[in-house]
Amino acid sequence: MKLFKAMLGMTAAAAVSLFAAGASAQGYPERTITMVVPFAAGGPTDTVARLVAESMSKDLGQQIVVENVGGAGGTLGAGRVASADADGYTILLHHIGMATSATLYRKLAYDTLNAFDYVGLVTDVPMTIVARKDFEPADLKGLVEYVKANKDKVTYANAGIGAASHLCGMMFMSAIQTPLTTVPYKGTGPAMTDLLGGQVDIMCDQTTNTTKQIQGGTIKAYAVTSPKRLDVLKDVPTAVEGGLPGFEVGIWHGIYTPKGTPADVNERLSKALQVALKDSNVAARFAELGTVPSPDADATPAALKAKLESEITRWKPVIEAAGEYAD
Repeated sequence: MKLFKAMLGMTAAAAVSLFAAGASAQGYPERTITMVVPFAAGGPTDTVARLVAESMSKDLGQQIVVENVGGAGGTLGAGRVASADADGYTILLHHIGMATSATLYRKLAYDTLNAFDYVGLVTDVPMTIVARKDFEPADLKGLVEYVKANKDKVTYANAGIGAASHLCGMMFMSAIQTPLTTVPYKGTGPAMTDLLGGQVDIMCDQTTNTTKQIQGGTIKAYAVTSPKRLDVLKDVPTAVEGGLPGFEVGIWHGIYTPKGTPADVNERLSKALQVALKDSNVAARFAELGTVPSPDADATPAALKAKLESEITRWKPVIEAAGEYAD
């Protein structure tokens, strides 16, 4: 009898737990959601996050507040979300660094593939290879030749280890088989400021951060890293056109939740994301920044999970070959 009562109590407790989880998911969201961006405010990933958060808020009927938790190449913000309650009220918008940090950091506070659930892909932002406006080389071929001949003098700026500019720069140096003197900054803003001021020579960064500067003539553009030229930068050739075969890299962004978040909460967030990515204002602003919203098929938990897994596999040998680690 005691055993029966104990089993009955366990069953009842499980039922209550399941009911509570189901009720929570059905009523979601009932309060403000925090979207953690693991980089500084005003940077390219922050720009993407704020555009999407504003539109998603309308569909969800609750505000999404963007909180910038920068540091350690995006791993501090990601770690915060990994340890948050799995209730859908703390979510993460991260870029390709979510995949590369799995190799860049040999000691992470979380297991990248097992600490998160998935909402969907947001956008895939092309990169640009740019320089201070008075830099001598006239085109990408000339840039490569100049860099190889002056590798000890040329300075390459990035926004810190794990940042998009660091990853693209690592691939650029690998492609031309020439190491450069790198100057890491605490964020994209300070790096761009010094590029504009001529304190550093070259940089590789997302179109969300460089398009307006290129259009304004305040920096010199050598190439975009997309498969074809961008409408917003029609005069800038692709890296392949400029003589770097196979040099295509996009900084994709995705939204994650802590592991254990109810599946229907993730699906609700995914549906809101799909609505947001069809918002004409979001599409227009993305176009101005040189990118496009992800289609519905990519703005799903399954698509983001597959992307993360494949990108970890893709970048692991590149990082290991460079021998650059963050810890």
